[in-house]
Amino acid sequence: MSTRRCPRCQATYPAPARYCVKDGALLVEEAGRPAVSPRPRPHPLRLPDPPDPRSEAASPHDPLAPAPDPASTLSGKTLDRRYRVGKRLGEGGMSYVYRAEELETGRQVAVKILLPRLSRDPASVERLRREATIAMRLDHPNVCPILRLGETPERLIYLVMPFLEGEPLSEQETRRGPFSVSEGIPLLVQVCQGLQHAHELQIIHRDLKPENVMLVPEGKVAGGEAPRYRAVVMDFGLAKERRAGPEVAKLTATGIVLGTPEFMSPEQIRGKPLDGRSDVYALGVLAFELFTGQLPFPGKSAQETMIARLRGAPARLREVRPDLPARLESVLLRALALDPAERFGSMNEMAHELEGVVATGVLGRLFRR
Repeated sequence: MSTRRCPRCQATYPAPARYCVKDGALLVEEAGRPAVSPRPRPHPLRLPDPPDPRSEAASPHDPLAPAPDPASTLSGKTLDRRYRVGKRLGEGGMSYVYRAEELETGRQVAVKILLPRLSRDPASVERLRREATIAMRLDHPNVCPILRLGETPERLIYLVMPFLEGEPLSEQETRRGPFSVSEGIPLLVQVCQGLQHAHELQIIHRDLKPENVMLVPEGKVAGGEAPRYRAVVMDFGLAKERRAGPEVAKLTATGIVLGTPEFMSPEQIRGKPLDGRSDVYALGVLAFELFTGQLPFPGKSAQETMIARLRGAPARLREVRPDLPARLESVLLRALALDPAERFGSMNEMAHELEGVVATGVLGRLFRR
């Protein structure tokens, strides 16, 4: 088993540990290469515009210009004789995402295309196939499933998902600021319900954050009423089955996307075995930010917040927003417990306690129906 070293205190750890538990430093392989590349949290989510094909730098007559990536130029084309590809919605470390129309049915879908350079990497292809295999088992209104895994004659590997009309929770947070209790609790309960479904299938998300929760408008809104949303948990690309074998564990430990540091549980930072209580912790971080607009641990960088999570207690919710209920503060403190044994044992248990925050009002009566 390979070992990794802290460049500050020289302590060593077995893989897949990524950060030093003493000072939070990014570990390096014994050969000196960083174990992972630190990635800033993409909040708010803003995607770069594609290069202008009319620019001189992109001119096909420029012999020094790089060849266009076939996965990045699919708009207006037909993919695999099945999907008419429309607007590109975004891109990540492993893929491009497009809106498309399924030719046979006319329904709108989202298509995730693996980057061509990664389609030649067996580990990356296996990660995508594993994502599809896991997510095809999901069937819940608060979880986004995978509909199809395909490969074109040109060796483009893709996933097809339902297209959801809505926006990520992160964008709503950025635009409108902290949520009220009456608006935030129903969304958190729905996230709990979606993750409970995944956990019952022995699937842990491992990368829960506002960017991975889509808010889908539900029904028409009368004048003066706040819109109602359905929360849908997205992107099970880091998901892991608790019963997975060593080959899957190896893939997860060496994969390109390693989670978002600000939302990782202490055991995930340490590279320890995970269960559903790690998602409980991440939801606690998400909920704290939802109601306050800030993270529950102090720090000027992701590394500093990781150190705070490993060493100290989270900020108290009502120190930031005194108007919030004491019971909500108690719920989040339990979700953010350093020891997994002190957290909620299931998402259903956390949902029940969240509902209890508003159980005496009209919203609580609606939950009990």
